[in-house]
Amino acid sequence: MMKTCCLFLLLLIGIAPASVHAQITAESSQKQIPVLIRKDDNEVLCVKITCPDKTTATLRSLTFTTQGTTDIRDIESIALYSTGAEKNFATKSRVGSTLSAAKEFTVRQQVKLSEGDNYFWLSAKLKPSADLFHKIDFQCTKVEADNNTLTPKDTTPDVVKRIGIAVRNRGDDGSHTYRIPGLVYTTKKTLIGVYDIRWKNAADLQGDIDVGVSRSTDGGQTWLPMKKAIDMKKWGNKPENQNGVGDPAVLVDTVTGRIWVAGLWSHGNPGMTWHSSKPGMKPEETSQFLLAYSDDEGASWSKPINITEQIKDPKWQLLLQGPGMGICLKDGTLVFPAQFKDENKVPHSTIIYSKDRGKTWAIGTGAKSKTTEAQVVELQNGDLMLNMRDDRGGSRSVSVTSDLGKTWQEHSTSRSALQEPVCMASIIRMKLQDGRNVLVFCNPNTKRGRTHLTLKFSLDDGQTWPEKYNFLLYSEGCYGYSCLAPMDNDIVSVLYEGAGDLYFEKVNVAEVLGR
Repeated sequence: MMKTCCLFLLLLIGIAPASVHAQITAESSQKQIPVLIRKDDNEVLCVKITCPDKTTATLRSLTFTTQGTTDIRDIESIALYSTGAEKNFATKSRVGSTLSAAKEFTVRQQVKLSEGDNYFWLSAKLKPSADLFHKIDFQCTKVEADNNTLTPKDTTPDVVKRIGIAVRNRGDDGSHTYRIPGLVYTTKKTLIGVYDIRWKNAADLQGDIDVGVSRSTDGGQTWLPMKKAIDMKKWGNKPENQNGVGDPAVLVDTVTGRIWVAGLWSHGNPGMTWHSSKPGMKPEETSQFLLAYSDDEGASWSKPINITEQIKDPKWQLLLQGPGMGICLKDGTLVFPAQFKDENKVPHSTIIYSKDRGKTWAIGTGAKSKTTEAQVVELQNGDLMLNMRDDRGGSRSVSVTSDLGKTWQEHSTSRSALQEPVCMASIIRMKLQDGRNVLVFCNPNTKRGRTHLTLKFSLDDGQTWPEKYNFLLYSEGCYGYSCLAPMDNDIVSVLYEGAGDLYFEKVNVAEVLGR
């Protein structure tokens, strides 16, 4: 009774005893991003320790477990970092020494904690042999600070990280940035990724840009040294930064096995090509539509083939491919998605196609105004569905043709089913081992801001895209472009942009949909 009265009096006059002071708290969280082979530091877990007002403390130790990790032998090393009061992994500084993976481990290091939030980050480096189907999961089970022993609250208990690989990192081979991925899986089971090598900066054409190629012959586990598919060098006595080739699309001819790459070549005319390209047909007037092909699984490439005169209307300001990938139809027709800006500078998505194995090419009409980057897929009835970036924003436009683009009909899901923040996207068809036909779609699943890169699935030829099947790949901000390629055994592979890097992952579609 006496203790209760004393406590009441202390609180009444504004003096709180130490036992009722606000306590230090701790919580942990994970982002839905992959842990990447070829990255020295992968953010896997954030621990926030909060000291109440006018309180400081000393962190003594943090204890972690790898419960939920498929195989800790995938992990080469572990490191702990601090970013102080700033929740930004990029500003990290090392706490203690590098550790080896274990089922449970403790980092013992005295760190002064400031009033407010204090952020600590667990980072993992993976071995090159880490299995791309394995998962990485860490939990922080104990925080010791002064005389406090805390069990952090896990605020993201459902997040388990997948393993991927950074196929291209900023700075690889001396390039500033890698962008605009295309991806195919060949008839001989080679993965071929194409992309912009943006040598000097991250800007779009015009600039010093070549079409790069990365190849994997083991399902994406390792990638061979980069090659170039198209490089116009110093053509026409102009410097390389006035002979850029970019925005590639890649296609596999399933009849012959030949691999085709399409690229936009901009000659002279400094400035952003989207605006500087003009009507006409000559390189000095308008940007050119180039093709190159490989008959040895991407190991070497033909000289560029200019098909501009075959498919461009001289009145148009600009004509270019996808970007992303093209397809070979059931009847053997080769089809690339394309886009053009007409004489009024209005963009339209369309397709180009070849019925003679790429000797000659023809072009469809515009599917819809104010649409640009598109991807094409063959429906079960043989129609072609064009899925288009729409400058109006908010959602994708979708049109269908039964006559190779001579005429188009707007699809019932256009401007409603698939939201977007105005960005490139990818769509492919897969046939699962159980006979199901599936359309797989990938884009930033938002109306604004390129975040939450997500796989979506349709089991009815694109009539519906059930939300229950949505599969989040990358929750954080990124450049947002991606390209899908179907592989064997119900696997879909995806090459997508980080922020100047290109990442690769594989997903079992049957597992996502339920067998």
